[in-house]
Amino acid sequence: MTEGEPAGTTPDLARLEASLRTLELTVRRKLDGLLQGNHVGLLPGPGSEPGESRAYQPGDDVRRMDWSVTARTTTPHVRETVADRELETWVVVDLSRSLEFGTADTDKRHLALAGLTAVAQLTAGGGNRIGAVVANGERMLRLPARGGLAHTRGLIRRVATAPVAPEGTRGDLVGALDELRRPPRRRGLVAVISDFLGEPVWERSLRALSGRHDLLAIEVVDPRELELPDVGSVVLADPETGRQREVETTPLLRREFAAAASAHRDRVADALRRCGAAHLTLRTDRDWVADIVRFAVARKHAWSGGGPHRAGRPA
Repeated sequence: MTEGEPAGTTPDLARLEASLRTLELTVRRKLDGLLQGNHVGLLPGPGSEPGESRAYQPGDDVRRMDWSVTARTTTPHVRETVADRELETWVVVDLSRSLEFGTADTDKRHLALAGLTAVAQLTAGGGNRIGAVVANGERMLRLPARGGLAHTRGLIRRVATAPVAPEGTRGDLVGALDELRRPPRRRGLVAVISDFLGEPVWERSLRALSGRHDLLAIEVVDPRELELPDVGSVVLADPETGRQREVETTPLLRREFAAAASAHRDRVADALRRCGAAHLTLRTDRDWVADIVRFAVARKHAWSGGGPHRAGRPA
């Protein structure tokens, strides 16, 4: 079977195709109007051609400081760049077992697919190319970067039908990130879609990519990962190790769980910030399309010099 070719005509495939087309249309309608200009979207590509200088504003990338103008005017300035005519985007999709979870409007795997669709829509056209590295902990799938609508739809379909790793399989986000470093890809955008559970051992690999690429991290979250409901006795399971533990959801346990979850998310946000990655959080209990639109508009405003923007997490 070639990439982008339907895997058959079974009812399950027909439902999948209908679901993916609905997802594409939903994203496209909501993002209409943001798909114009030089890659102004989730993370505008700064390009390599030098443009005009402007006064530094809080939130600007200090690596773009124009030191000659700064010295001449005694006021900090940054150098704008003109977006390249063609953008190459690579999406690292973490499909570890922990993504097979959801207690609200959708599950995290579907939310990851939605994030991939949004990135594809916001970087489409104009000779741009998109590729993907998909890792589930057991195997890794690399889809080459190509252009065109047929390729993009085929790529999303391949990710949607990627197999689920057996229970007890740990994810391999580090391996997926390192896959983009060997051999080095042309300068472009790297979007990482994951729930970022566990310690941020991926920070070194992600930081290594930041010297060559713009980075976007899309974190997918379910509310039950942030706080436990008062349901009495419950069995908690780790899908990546298979370990289970029965606990009593007492007020003390719920407070400690919420505090540990908040501390973990702070560590993830700090690590992403150190890597220079823009940070977008999508939650299974929120309107994820609205969150993407707000994030894209804020990024567009910040890059156009309209004021500072902190790519934080929605409440």
